[in-house]
Parts: sequence; C-alpha cells; structure tokens
Amino acid sequence: MKAIAVVRVRGTVNVKDKTERTLRLLRLFKKHSCVILPATPNIMGMLKSIEDYVTYGEIDKETLKELILQRGKLSVSKKVDEQYLSSKGGLDVIVDGVIQGKISLTDLGVKPFRLSPPKGGFEHGGIKKRFKDGGVLGYRGDKINDLIRRMI
Repeated sequence: MKAIAVVRVRGTVNVKDKTERTLRLLRLFKKHSCVILPATPNIMGMLKSIEDYVTYGEIDKETLKELILQRGKLSVSKKVDEQYLSSKGGLDVIVDGVIQGKISLTDLGVKPFRLSPPKGGFEHGGIKKRFKDGGVLGYRGDKINDLIRRMI
C-alpha cells in the first residue's frame, strides 16, 4: 500500500454540501493544506468525488521527510523537532511506516500540513482544469512531489 499526498487547491466558495463534508472528513479545511493518506479503496473513492478541488499523487520518502521537518506541527501547536521524532523511533522509521501505510501521522499527533502557494505559481492551465488537460486538479502521480517541494 502506498501513501498518497492530497493538496487542496481551491477554496470554499460555492462548494456543494457533500463535497464540503468529504473535504472535512479528509481534514482539508483550507486552501493549500496537505494530508498524507493510505491508498485504500475507500480513500481513493473519496478522492474521486472531490477531484475538482484537490490534486493528489504518490509521495516519495525525501519529500515526506522535508514536509515533516519543515512544516510539521503537533496538535499542541508546537513544531515537530528532533527530540519528538527520536522519542517515536526516529524520522526514517516514521517515514518508512507512513509510506508503507503502517503508521498514520494523525496517530503521532501531527496536524495536516499548511503550505504556502507554490513558488512560480501553478501550471499555466490554472486551477479549474484537470492535470491531464494542462491544469492542476486531479491525479498527478509522482509529479505531486515537485508541487509540494515548491509549496514548502
């Protein structure tokens, strides 16, 4: 099982109730927020229903390490530091567990990541078109890593 990074791209204006509920269930409350989820059939079905508001793909280990170290916050609004990571087994153990789907960042007390807008902007197609049509929305495979690195 792989880990999927999901980034909310569009805001909250004119969002249908069912879509807003699904976004809340995935903890994507605000624009430019990111969560790491296991690629289960249930999660993939939820992502299909909110594809017009998010972009997602498989995250790699290096990007996940950067994301945790630079943007990781604990539920008590403190930054994730080396001391906390070593008490949970170390950064490499956590990253491997999350990628394999054995560990959830929520169980570790890590909040959804708040990212900044991407450096250089989104792709030229804008945030209203699918990724395969030159836009941003929907499934983008491993190219999600480039987007997240620009947003960190």
